[in-house]
Amino acid sequence: MVKVLILTPIKDATSHLDRYFANLAGLDPRGITLSLGMLESDSADATFAHAQRGMAALAERFARTALWQKPFGYRLPPGVPRWSHEHQLDRRSVLARSRNHLLFHALDDEDWVLWLDVDVIQYPPDLIQRLLSTGKSIVQPHCVLGYGGRTFDQNAWAGQPPRTMDAMRGQGPIVPLDSVGGSCLLVAADLHRDGLVFPPYLYGRASPVARTPGPWAPLPPGEIETEGFGLMARDMGAQCWGLPTFEILHANR
Repeated sequence: MVKVLILTPIKDATSHLDRYFANLAGLDPRGITLSLGMLESDSADATFAHAQRGMAALAERFARTALWQKPFGYRLPPGVPRWSHEHQLDRRSVLARSRNHLLFHALDDEDWVLWLDVDVIQYPPDLIQRLLSTGKSIVQPHCVLGYGGRTFDQNAWAGQPPRTMDAMRGQGPIVPLDSVGGSCLLVAADLHRDGLVFPPYLYGRASPVARTPGPWAPLPPGEIETEGFGLMARDMGAQCWGLPTFEILHANR
């Protein structure tokens, strides 16, 4: 049996948790032993209590389940969208720290880690089997807002200027990526054990695949969080891959 640890950081997620747990309950367990870890931080709603109830309902389906709470003391100013350029460095630094904190607490003897955002709302029951079947150590499906439409996960890209997976649909079922997104990302656990994490700072300022200045690069040179992860993977000799035609659905918000 292949052991897979699903990891999900959460914040202000009460509107998504019921669907999230229902989708987890619908995963096909054949050939896989599943565990689940979640980290709640800085929520202004009942996310932690809601997650506790959801995990308890799933306990019999999973080998291990664990929920942690870690405040980072960060919230966007009222009325500011999370994609606003002036707040990206701070916001994504906290998200990277959240991912790493969760990883260091949760990883045990699993073979794979599946990073899965709480607001991914639809994917097939054999999601994990299909990702594993690629034989790649870092691979992600194409997270979209509507099937056949534009990419949601703009952090998964390749080239200069960067091209997201909606521009790669005609290039075959699997394509190399310079950077990854975190909405749904399968990673060989040994890569994490060897030091592959999500940089909470601008990583790879001199990397040949870091984005050059332009409207597509709102931050100074270097990449942070999942994009920094992609550059770090490259430095470790690991290639990231994407599946442009394997689409999963993200909440439209």
